[in-house]
Amino acid sequence: MILVFLVGFAIAMFFHSYLVPIDISGKSINSEGSGVVDKESPKHLRIPRINIDALVEPKGLTVDGAMDVPQNPDNVGWLVSGIRPGDIGSAVMAGHFGWKNGIPAVFDNLNLLKKGDLIHVEDGRGVVITFVVRESHTYESTDDASKVFVSGDGISHLNLITCQGFWNKDLKSYSQRLVVFADKKE
Repeated sequence: MILVFLVGFAIAMFFHSYLVPIDISGKSINSEGSGVVDKESPKHLRIPRINIDALVEPKGLTVDGAMDVPQNPDNVGWLVSGIRPGDIGSAVMAGHFGWKNGIPAVFDNLNLLKKGDLIHVEDGRGVVITFVVRESHTYESTDDASKVFVSGDGISHLNLITCQGFWNKDLKSYSQRLVVFADKKE
């Protein structure tokens, strides 16, 4: 999702604020992405089917090489060093699931999205780019998730990531990751 030629990725077991970040340590992730936050950067994510209207936070990498996550359970993180939504390639956004103390989180109902559902991303200029859900896939925390990051088909994609499954108290991690794959509506 982040870069072309990015292979061999596994979703990290690293825990941070109840969302397991994406492990991209040791990889060059800026060969295609802008790494710049400006008026063309995403500001809002709207998913009518599951009543999401969330602010988008630009996020970088942690010192461990994982995608940082939003501090607010209502917000979505966009990997700023990756692809911008609407550009050719796979843009990545991550959101929380199962926030502590029973507080609702932005992607608690991401699993309810179906093929054909619409996702809208608005940038700082007010331009809205619409994506159509193609499929959802559940990964075990140890699976190779390189499909999430790679796109060489010349199309604009948006891939939404969250946790799901069972909470492991010892690992402080959920057992699975849910990825919703969407394509830009033409």
